[in-house]
Amino acid sequence: MSNLFKFLKPHAGAVLAVLCVLIVQAYCDLSLPGYTSDIVNVGIQQSGIDERVPEWIGEEDLEKLLLFTLSGDRNTVRDAYEADDRMNYDYDGSVYRIKDEVLKDEEQLAELAEILGKPMLFAAGMDSGSEMTQGLEMQMQIPMEDEQRDAILSQMYDKMTDLPETMVEQASAIYIKQAYQNIGLDTDAMQNRYILTTGAKMLALAALGMCASILVGLMASRVAASVGRDLRGNVFRKVVGFSNGEFDKFSTASLITRSTNDIQQIQMLTVMILRMVLYAPILAVGGVWKVFNTNVDMSWIIALAVVLILIVVIVLFVVVMPKFKVVQSLVDRLNLVSREILTGLPVIRAFSTEKYEEERFDTANKDLTKVNLFVNRAMTFMMPLMMVIMNSITVLIVWSGSHSIDSGTMQVGDMMAFITYTMQIIMSFLMICMISVMLPRAAVSATRVDEVLKSETAIKDPEAPKHLAENLEGEVRFEQVSFRYPGAEEDVLHNLNFTAKPGQTTAIIGSTGSGKSTLVNLIPRFYDVTDGRITVDGVDVRDLTQHELRDQLGYVPQKGILFSGDIASNILYGNPDGSEREMKEAAEIAQATEFIREKKQQYQSPISQGGANVSGGQKQRLSIARAIAKHPKIYIFDDSFSALDYKTDVKLRNALKEKTADSTVIIVAQRISTILHAEQIIVLDDGEIAGIGTHRELLKNCDAYYQIASSQLSEKELEEDLKEVG
Repeated sequence: MSNLFKFLKPHAGAVLAVLCVLIVQAYCDLSLPGYTSDIVNVGIQQSGIDERVPEWIGEEDLEKLLLFTLSGDRNTVRDAYEADDRMNYDYDGSVYRIKDEVLKDEEQLAELAEILGKPMLFAAGMDSGSEMTQGLEMQMQIPMEDEQRDAILSQMYDKMTDLPETMVEQASAIYIKQAYQNIGLDTDAMQNRYILTTGAKMLALAALGMCASILVGLMASRVAASVGRDLRGNVFRKVVGFSNGEFDKFSTASLITRSTNDIQQIQMLTVMILRMVLYAPILAVGGVWKVFNTNVDMSWIIALAVVLILIVVIVLFVVVMPKFKVVQSLVDRLNLVSREILTGLPVIRAFSTEKYEEERFDTANKDLTKVNLFVNRAMTFMMPLMMVIMNSITVLIVWSGSHSIDSGTMQVGDMMAFITYTMQIIMSFLMICMISVMLPRAAVSATRVDEVLKSETAIKDPEAPKHLAENLEGEVRFEQVSFRYPGAEEDVLHNLNFTAKPGQTTAIIGSTGSGKSTLVNLIPRFYDVTDGRITVDGVDVRDLTQHELRDQLGYVPQKGILFSGDIASNILYGNPDGSEREMKEAAEIAQATEFIREKKQQYQSPISQGGANVSGGQKQRLSIARAIAKHPKIYIFDDSFSALDYKTDVKLRNALKEKTADSTVIIVAQRISTILHAEQIIVLDDGEIAGIGTHRELLKNCDAYYQIASSQLSEKELEEDLKEVG
């Protein structure tokens, strides 16, 4: 998980902006249930009366309230009102209105509501017309001393100590509505206005929440796409800088999976993190805060729901988490098998092993399917369990809330709001649970990608690099060179000493596995020597930057590699600014013009991926032309003439001799005919130099070379060459 947040770190500003928008969205979502509660409680049950005290009141109703007000508070009530002559009322007596300074002062208004709360309850009861309340009113209208009246009122107030505050509020609203009707105010219009105004606020909040949600989605997608882009770029740059040792550690199939599937998993989870994981705690905390401001008595229900959800999530994580690591390794395996089969189809068909390869693919496919089915089946239990928990909690809230409503401690709207807040809290946990399906796999993917990014490249540029002279000659010298592959127990090359001089061809020959390709791979630093050193014009190749070193090399690998494009782009691959003349000259030297001219589009003829639409010999000739077009000082041909017929081989070497007259040429070959006229032939035997010299010298002095030559040349040719030496 830490790796996922590490990948998000460069986009901290965008993440912070997403967080701010999510807070706005959460505010909108959490405000809506409160307005719903207000519509039910105030708009419907209280007829739109949301004042705690009557803003307007007739003279008769005011006097009735004062009957049930303690003597010490009567002046406070009278001082809060003033005669209202601003409007015409359908009322015979005087109408009083709360003073503006009282309406604007919350403290004074709260004090007035505290004083008039219970008197309004008594007055509303008298308006009901019951015999008990009528008798009480008659009793309070009897002239008596203030002390006596206060004593009676105090007794009445004491009996109401345990009365729920909601009942006082509802009774106050009933009284205020009746007081407004008594002076001719249109309470129906007031109710409609309240409901419409509150509904308009809800619509505005819903619209704002929708805009915030859309904006978060866009921002999250952009951040996730940027994370994916950066990771793909970083992984690509890292892989391009890998030496052959790193490619031995990470298989090609695994690197492809890490660069595509794994980064896709990270990108998808990044959207979810920004869209849900960040939003869930904001919504949950806000929901809990709202719940505690709605009705704390039922908060235990939320705690129960959270505990049940956490149990489900923990169990699923314990069961499923280890399997996600297996899934990714099985994806690697399936990619590896698929790649091997697709690239080796000609061989598979030639040996009629289709059935075996199908079984091998089916095994890898079924193993992946089996683990995926287990993971998905385990995860399918999550949603039904969550729905059971949500529905059970809703029933529990309704059951518990109905008792509170019956006892007068809760209003219907409060219960509705409580249900909504509880569902929001549960939904926030549900969001996290949904992410839990993707989180383990993405966490594994992030670890796999981070392994590539953290891997140390064995071949590094020096901190203070040296530079080659401008008039480079291209002399390559091996001095006491030994080499051992990373992790191997013994050297594959032992104490090599020789010099490849400019204007000469240095050929390397030996039996299969003698280390010929390994030797030439040390020159461009595909591997670094274990002991000794390799120099170019006296400068150790390890003291040069890889770019400067390889810029002087024309390398043709053992297996010709072409890139998708056309013939021209492949020939000028190492010299993209080269002219058409240079391109055609290189193709002519490489003996490629013959088959190029036969194509309709000639140099613009398309080359498919890997050069699949050209033959092996054509592929080798285009690879040789690519090296020639670069005009390097050092040519390295790693058995690059093996697919050419003898006639083409001779023509190519003769043309190449003229082109490379001032260059250093190093040729790895299996055929004696390819290196007969080389100025220097190095014979490798089990990683050691068995002999150095010309063809005729080695025939006489090197038994290993003689054995190779005798297997390829006729006895007559051998006798003639030996006679010349003698």
